[in-house]
Formats: sequence, C-alpha cells, structure tokens
Amino acid sequence: MAKVSIIGAGSWGIALATVLHDNGHEVTIWSVMDQEIEMLKRDHEHKDKLPGVILSDDMVFTSDVKEAALDKDLFVMAVPSPYTRSTSHLFAPYIEDGKIVVNVAKGIEEKTLDTLTDIISEEIPQAVVAVLSGPSHAEEVSRGIPTTCVVGAKKKETAELIQSYFMNERFRVYTSPDVLGIELGGALKNVVALAAGMADGLGYGDNTKAALITRGISEIARLGVAMGGKIETFAGLTGIGDLIVTCASMHSRNRRAGILMGQGKTMQEAMDEVKMVVEGVYSAKAAMGLAKKYNVEVPIIEKVNEILFNDGKASDAMRELMLRDKKSESDSFTWNE
Repeated sequence: MAKVSIIGAGSWGIALATVLHDNGHEVTIWSVMDQEIEMLKRDHEHKDKLPGVILSDDMVFTSDVKEAALDKDLFVMAVPSPYTRSTSHLFAPYIEDGKIVVNVAKGIEEKTLDTLTDIISEEIPQAVVAVLSGPSHAEEVSRGIPTTCVVGAKKKETAELIQSYFMNERFRVYTSPDVLGIELGGALKNVVALAAGMADGLGYGDNTKAALITRGISEIARLGVAMGGKIETFAGLTGIGDLIVTCASMHSRNRRAGILMGQGKTMQEAMDEVKMVVEGVYSAKAAMGLAKKYNVEVPIIEKVNEILFNDGKASDAMRELMLRDKKSESDSFTWNE
C-alpha cells in the first residue's frame, strides 16, 4: 500500500483518487480552496464537478500543504495547467528527495513554452517527475468504465512502479519512455478539439469531424516529432486516442466550448458557460509559439488562434482551410511514374 497525495480536487483528481483508493492505497486529496475541502469533508462528494461519485470515509481532505505533502510515496499533480507552476512552487519545500510526482494535467505554458513536466522538474528539482495521460474522461473513470492510459518516465522502473499503483481490471496502464511526446499529444489535442467543436456548432457533419481529427493528428505529429517526440506516441493513446475522445465526446470541455463559439459566442462567453478550465484556450498560443519556433505548418491550430484571439469567425476559418493550396496528403510520398 502506498500513501498518495492528490494535488488538486477537480474532476480528474477526484476520479484518479477513486482508482488509487480502490487499489488499496491511502489517499489524501488537497485543494487550495477551503470551501471545496469543506464540501468534500461534509458530503464526500464533489457536487459541482463529479456529482454522484461518493468518496470513501477513510480518504483525507485538506487545504494544508504540509499535511498533504509529508510522509507520502506518490504525488499526483492534478491542478489545471495554468496553476501547475504556482502549485509546484508551493509544494516544493515539503517534497522529499526522490519522491515521484506524476503530472496528469494537459497543457503548455504560454510564456515559456514549457511542458508541464518541465515546469514541475524546474520547481521541484528533487522530485522524480513522470506523466500519466490518455483518452480518459473523469466522468467515466470515476464510474469504473474501462479506460486505458499510458505513463511516461525517464526510467523504466519509475514507469513500471506508477503503472503498478494505478492499474486494475478497469484502468489499464501502458508504459513509455517518451515523456515529451505524451505531454505534447495531451496538450495539443485540446486545441484541435476546439476546432472540432466549432465545426459541430456550425452544423457540419461526420465528414468534417473525421477530416479535423485526421488532419489534426497530422499537425500534432509533425510538431511533436520536430521537437523530439516519437511518431509511435502520436499514433497511440495520447495521440490519436486522446484526440478522438476529446473531439467526439460531450464530456470534453474543449469540444463544448468550441460548439458554443461555432454558434457565435465569444471565447469568454463559452468558457463562462462551460464553467471549467478549457485547457485548449490556454495551450493555443503556446502551440503557435512552438510551431513558429520549430518552423512547422499547423493550419488548424493557426485558425483556432485567429478565432480565439483575433476576432476570427469559425465559418470563415473552415472555408479558408478548405481552399488552401493543393497538396499531397504526405510529404513522404513519392510517385513511381
């Protein structure tokens, strides 16, 4: 049995807490918001984010950093990506050398273009940092619906230890050394999911959705490989797998926000209606920054940025994407004749 601290009491942190508790581990859940912790102590349920998921009486809920950090074997960093740096900085003095911190959020820091594992490693240099990602809506994981993810770490033994903590008959975990590719796939798919939602909001159909998913993964893979990620990762769970589920499901806050923008609402109006952090909005500028830095063409991501930040219209963006210069599907293709 391990002593696990879930840093962040949002829907994904709560869902993973249920997985770890069901596996026999001792679970502490931390939130910076006292009101949220009081609700969890009182109701053993997050009525706002995961209603109906009842948490065990022996889970510990706290807003005290020291209580959440001391004498723990594993830390699960589950705060929204814009708060990863500040939260890591807050916990750094209390995390002992060699302790494992698993990032489970998805995003890229806009100012630095750092991945979230990069941020955690910088703020908590004494920790062993890993990532867990994949097609995994909290609403389904918390109810025991079969789900598969992948854990990435620099060392095989670290990945296999984390795998053993999380894996059970309803939550299957693979391992990978490609930490960067996993992080990029998880972050960039949220930007493409905004585009897929916009297409839904405009009333387009399955053909359009399939085009956005396949051309979207092409953009993600081109950029990811240019940065050092592995092509196999983008064909796997945190690439095409995560992109499919995020573009297709109404559990996806990115798709829901995109639908609202496709219907004519502003970015802020859409985010206010979704009432949760829409990670794709925060990753979109960073994705463009990376594309420019590595000189990679990402037309879908570029159009999402125009809509989000330059008053572009989703209908105009779709027309412009359709009328781009004629191209071959892949630059690697050659003609025999």
